Amino acid sequence: MSRPATGPPSPQAAIRRCPSCGSGDVQSLADRSVRCRKCSFVLFFSVVSAVAALIEDDIGRVLLVERGRDPQKGALDLPGGFVDYGESAEDAIVREVSEELNLEIVRGSLRYLGSFPNTYEYLGVAYRTLDLAFTCTVETFSSQRFSDEIASATFFFPREIPFARVGFSSIQNILHAYVGGRGR
Repeated sequence: MSRPATGPPSPQAAIRRCPSCGSGDVQSLADRSVRCRKCSFVLFFSVVSAVAALIEDDIGRVLLVERGRDPQKGALDLPGGFVDYGESAEDAIVREVSEELNLEIVRGSLRYLGSFPNTYEYLGVAYRTLDLAFTCTVETFSSQRFSDEIASATFFFPREIPFARVGFSSIQNILHAYVGGRGR
């Protein structure tokens, strides 16, 4: 299996041994799968679902967080994360905001903005994600506490978002769609 000329390998290119029999005779296929030539086990790879929250306050600002960990430590981001097995995107965004910021989303405030492809490089592997963005409000900001994933949080009026400090291209695209949809 060959590694791309630039950047980290895809998940299927990172597989060196068959997850079923342990053989090193694995083949990466064009359909984003890996097949073991010894036991014929096939493992498919697809996009990983993630969520991002555009938390709005009562004066029209949106909350951006500073990442406390790699990848992109120190860059601006939106609260969010990966969708767990058996979890809806809506449940995932509520859970992630609670875990990262100790804030409770008002369930009726969730509004789907759109989906945005991303490459999430982690520990030398380039995972393809599909980031589902939602606007929302929270009950109160008085309970806000940061997990170790978050270094800080700041509110920005849409026209003042410092796009150059935003770490992931999908989050930049989400924020551009958000600002464009607000007519600002």
